[in-house]
Amino acid sequence: MRIGVPAEGPDQPLVAATPHTVGLLTTLGYEVAVQHGAGHAAQFPDSAYADAGATLVDATQVWQSDIVTTLDTPADELIATMHPGATLIARLAPRKDTDLASRLASTGITALAMDAVPRISRAQAMDVLSSQANVAGYRAVIESASHFGRVFTGQVTAAGKMPPAKVYVIGAGVAGLAAIGTANSMGAQVFATDVRPEVAEQVESMGASFVALPTSQEESTDGYAKAMDEDEAAAAMRLYAAQAAKSDIVITTANIPGRTAPILLDDAAIAAMTPGSVIVDMAAAHGGNTTMTVPGDVTITPNGVTIIGYKDLAGRLPAQASQLYGRNIVNLLTLMTPGKDGQLVIDFEDEVVRGIAVTVDGSITWPPPPITVSAAPATPAGPTAEEIAQHEAEEAAQKKRSRRNLMIFSAVAALALVALILVTPAAATSHYIVLLLAVLLGFYVISNVTPALHTPLMSVTNAISGIILVGAISQIGNPNPFIAVMSFLSIVLASINIFGGFAVTHRMLSMFKK
Repeated sequence: MRIGVPAEGPDQPLVAATPHTVGLLTTLGYEVAVQHGAGHAAQFPDSAYADAGATLVDATQVWQSDIVTTLDTPADELIATMHPGATLIARLAPRKDTDLASRLASTGITALAMDAVPRISRAQAMDVLSSQANVAGYRAVIESASHFGRVFTGQVTAAGKMPPAKVYVIGAGVAGLAAIGTANSMGAQVFATDVRPEVAEQVESMGASFVALPTSQEESTDGYAKAMDEDEAAAAMRLYAAQAAKSDIVITTANIPGRTAPILLDDAAIAAMTPGSVIVDMAAAHGGNTTMTVPGDVTITPNGVTIIGYKDLAGRLPAQASQLYGRNIVNLLTLMTPGKDGQLVIDFEDEVVRGIAVTVDGSITWPPPPITVSAAPATPAGPTAEEIAQHEAEEAAQKKRSRRNLMIFSAVAALALVALILVTPAAATSHYIVLLLAVLLGFYVISNVTPALHTPLMSVTNAISGIILVGAISQIGNPNPFIAVMSFLSIVLASINIFGGFAVTHRMLSMFKK
């Protein structure tokens, strides 16, 4: 089958396939046709596509391909040029355009919406919303820095001290985390808020401080946060306004596909911000998260706050955004080409394929059945009263047996010690006192050393075995066979202690070398 990659319109700098992804598509058995100039805006020349194995054709031939991949929904007149049975793969926004399915069905084509990929683990590699949001989050910080007019990182110079910029990110999804990481790497002091309390750890791992809402929500079954009621929303907006007033940069990311973006900052909140502050509204394409956002434009409020409302921040990094989008397409086609023979298979048993199918051979298949993508794990049942009582009885019996065994061992050890003292010559009994004092001293010294130092401490003190080694060497030639054998064993064991101890110490110290 042939995959066609058309040139996008003048307002779309991205391309649906890059030279790298063209090579991956050919390994799946597909023939790839790229329209002349399709990648120019993203810095991919026609020669690069040709070198990757693509055929350069005109627009008519592209749209006559078996599979056509684009960024967004093509114009109706272009769709009409596709032959029945062909497949269109693009960000179709079927949730927003309610008439789309019927228009596509009338042409007899199969339409797959890349922006409808279920938010499940196995579909992450095909999720264009996440891949583009990652680029957009990075670009949002760059745009804010270009309009801020001051450095992000704090500095101490001979001319004076400059504090770090304070960046506040509302929403810790893919875009929000990308913005947090970028702002933190630029030296800003970053704060973030999300309606899901479980993302606090992710926020802090990116170097930001998590600002919790008075009320928190869990993710819904479609992978997005649940909608708040009026009281919760009002409390959240008060927190957003208070944090925005203390921040230099505010980045809003509340954007749910197919729905109008919620208002996070109203006129009063923006008016309370410091002149020179910057707001980057990443939901501008869906209405915006502020009451003063102008989609597609940059505005300055009467109190000097700059509001950036660009609709497609990822499009301002076209090369990387195109590469990620093209790789999402490759991952989807890898799933749908099980034989790697260039034949697309529509398998409705696969929940990913079913979830993105808008039409199939002219039949409307939208909306798909719901998929539960996040659910709280089942709480294991606690032990019953009988099980608790049984467990406590077993613990008591175990403690009783341990005490009894300890008493028996102590009695045997005491009897052995008394017997040893009785058979020892009187001149040597003083050595037992020295041994006892050494044991007590060693116990108190070792017990007061932090556990992290036990191994190196013990390995070094094993060098004391050198005393045993010297004594054993002096007795190795004794005419008494018993003494000679014991001396040999002492030499062996003492050598193991000495050399083994230093080997362990050397190995532990090497773990701390960079």
